Amino acid sequence: MTSSSSQSPIGGQMDQSGDSNRSYDPNTRSNSMSPIPATSSTPLNVSEGLSRLQQLYPYVDESELPKSWSAKDKANFITLSENNLKVHYKGVGKGHKDAAAVRATHSIPSGCLLYYYEIKIISKGRDGYMGIGLAAQGVNMQRLPGWDKQSYGYHGDDGHSFNSSGTGQPYGPTFTTGDIIGCGYNLILGNCFYTKNGLNLGVAFSDLPNVPLYPTVGLQTPGEEVEANFGMQPFCYDIEEDIIALKKHLTESIVEFPVKYTEWQTTIHRLVQSWLIHNGYCSTAEVFSKTTKLDFKENVQHIKQRLKIQQLVLNGHIGEAISLTNKLYPNVLKDNPNLLFALKCRQFVEWISGNESDKAPIGAAAAMTASYSPNNSTNGVNDCNGNSSEQMEVDVNDNNTNDTNNTYSEEQSVSEETEAKFTRLLAFGKELNALSQQLKRQFGTNEFNRQLLQDTFSLLAYSDPWSSPVGWHLNPSEREGVCQQLNNAIVMSDSGGATHRVALETIIKHTKALLPKNGQCGAWLVDKI
Repeated sequence: MTSSSSQSPIGGQMDQSGDSNRSYDPNTRSNSMSPIPATSSTPLNVSEGLSRLQQLYPYVDESELPKSWSAKDKANFITLSENNLKVHYKGVGKGHKDAAAVRATHSIPSGCLLYYYEIKIISKGRDGYMGIGLAAQGVNMQRLPGWDKQSYGYHGDDGHSFNSSGTGQPYGPTFTTGDIIGCGYNLILGNCFYTKNGLNLGVAFSDLPNVPLYPTVGLQTPGEEVEANFGMQPFCYDIEEDIIALKKHLTESIVEFPVKYTEWQTTIHRLVQSWLIHNGYCSTAEVFSKTTKLDFKENVQHIKQRLKIQQLVLNGHIGEAISLTNKLYPNVLKDNPNLLFALKCRQFVEWISGNESDKAPIGAAAAMTASYSPNNSTNGVNDCNGNSSEQMEVDVNDNNTNDTNNTYSEEQSVSEETEAKFTRLLAFGKELNALSQQLKRQFGTNEFNRQLLQDTFSLLAYSDPWSSPVGWHLNPSEREGVCQQLNNAIVMSDSGGATHRVALETIIKHTKALLPKNGQCGAWLVDKI
């Protein structure tokens, strides 16, 4: 690729001099970061440098930006000086095996939009076998940039660009002592371009991988020395104009996106209607649909059934909710075994808290755990004061014989009932553990399920589980998560009877998930919109 036919980093064609045909005149640029060549003699003002970085990358914390070369992530033949900005080659330089490279301390953050750094060639050394570019973490530092996979470099001895190969492609002019070479990474378009002494050479690499990339330089022959400018000093090339042009391009793309504005209100109404239906507000949804003149095609009976199941879960009656779900929607829990497991774990928690229909209170169960032993005789059950049944025996001639017998009989009855409840709880725990093992064999280890089961069973280890480290599971608000999962599964099932499956909450969750993935422009777009 030659400089005369290359594209600018935002898509414009380059003229013979290397400048893009942007709307501004590069000879009349006037801004706070005018293109002043950075030299080693330029004093480094840290405060001004950080201010420049903030101007260039307003949505990135400066602590995440590359500001020097890494003293650890480099080849042995590389030495650093001047606050780890200067790179010296100290090897013998007899062949390609003597190549040495160094990466920056940090990868390029995705929020930069358009990242840029410059290298001043202090000395080309013996042969000027120098490479400037980008490389992913783990790329061999005994090689020049561009020779290995996920490594990209522009080499000074022949002006070729190298992309994951030892064979380069014609790209730009050679460079030597005194030249300033810039490397730009457009994170929006996924391409890389270079500049030489303030002139844009055009796009060198396209379709860069979606992995963190680091500024990287490589040297190979004795005497080679370069110095980096990561933005703490003015650049030779005016990258700010490119950033402004890129933002303008993004804004125009959004503004010109075809939207039927007359449908906005209807779309909003449909989202609200969908949310009401999804969450079981049947009567409200019907009234809302009538008021907004929207079609209401939902099966009202199905909505009421889902609402009934939700109410059971939110009231802690998980067993009844599971039974009703299996009766009305027999395939839902069969098709969602992890959801069934989560419901069963919640049912176990409700048993412990005494909210399930079996009403097994944890206080009595804990007492049984502390006192009951299979080796004890039938009459050897302790009361709440720690007295054994033998100690409760009284003389038959005592005047309070009848009262004592009645009291003993009642305590024995409570104890036997508690023991029976606790036995059923343990049996249910065994079933839950068996289900966990079955899911593991069938689908492999599920870390969420493993932790959930561990927390659930841990509740039995505490005399007061509510104040234990896992006591938050007993909070009724924890029912809401599994309730929403069950409702979503029913709605998305073929038997759920729902016409509108996209709820407003789903749209919001999708948008929140999308913005981080598109983090390179997300924050900026939100500000503009």
